[in-house]
Formats: sequence, structure tokens, C-alpha cells
Amino acid sequence: MGDGSRSGLMARLTLSAVADATQDSSGWSQPEVHRALLVSGLSVLTSATWLLRRDLNGESAEAA
Repeated sequence: MGDGSRSGLMARLTLSAVADATQDSSGWSQPEVHRALLVSGLSVLTSATWLLRRDLNGESAEAA
């Protein structure tokens, strides 16, 4: 599994956990929720960077 796939998976898992934690509006006051959003944002950025680099280098998705 490439770095982009792992980062994408991590972002989806983190966002899912944040959605569960914030079903009650008081969840937004928890520092863990803020950290999870930062981690998911960084994971998405990492994944996007990996995919862009792969595309710019002319690599196919099958090669990854």
C-alpha cells in the first residue's frame, strides 16, 4: 500500500471518529476533537501531495 493510500485511509478513519465524537454539540469543546481535525487535515494534505507527485512523475496507479 502506498503512502497516499495509507494517508487517505487515516484521514477517513479520523473524520469518522470526529463525526462520532461530535454528534453532541458539547464534543466540539474537547481538545481531542481539534487535534483529530488537524491530524486528518495533515493526512489529506500528505495523500494529495503523494498523488500529485505520482501523477507528475508519470506513474500509473497500478504501479503504486
